[in-house]
Amino acid sequence: MQRKPIVLVEDNDDDIILTLRAFKKKGIANNILVAKDGVQALDILFGTEDQPPVQPALVLLDLKLPKLDGLDILKRMQNNERTKGLPVVILTTSTEEDDVVKSYKLGANSYIRKPVDFDRFLDAIGQLGLYWLVLNQPLPEDGS
Repeated sequence: MQRKPIVLVEDNDDDIILTLRAFKKKGIANNILVAKDGVQALDILFGTEDQPPVQPALVLLDLKLPKLDGLDILKRMQNNERTKGLPVVILTTSTEEDDVVKSYKLGANSYIRKPVDFDRFLDAIGQLGLYWLVLNQPLPEDGS
C-alpha cells in the first residue's frame, strides 16, 4: 500500500527545512508536498486544470501565510465534502488565543505552537508523525 503524502503549508524556508529534516530524522517516509502560500495549498488540495487534487494523510498548516491565511484555508476545507474530514494540525508560532479558538471552530484537529529549540521541534514532529500516520485511524475515503 502506498503511503499518502503530507501537505506542509509553510512560508518560512527555515521552518520548511527544519520540518523536512525532522521527518527524515524520525523515519517518516511519506512524501511531503510543500505549499509556500495559501493559494498553493488550495491548488494542492483542490487541484488545478493541470493537476488532480491530492488526498493527503495529514495537513500541517501554518496560520500566517501570504495570499490566503490558514484560517481561510480551513474554512474552504470545511466547506468541501472531500477535504472536510482530512486531519489538519495547525503548526504555527501564533500565541493568540483567538487563533486557537478559531482554528478548532473551523475543524482543526490539533493546534501546536512551533518550539524554537530544534530538539523540541524534532520531538514534536516525531510525535505528530507517530500519532497521525501510525496510530490514528483515518476516516475512510468514501466517508462511511
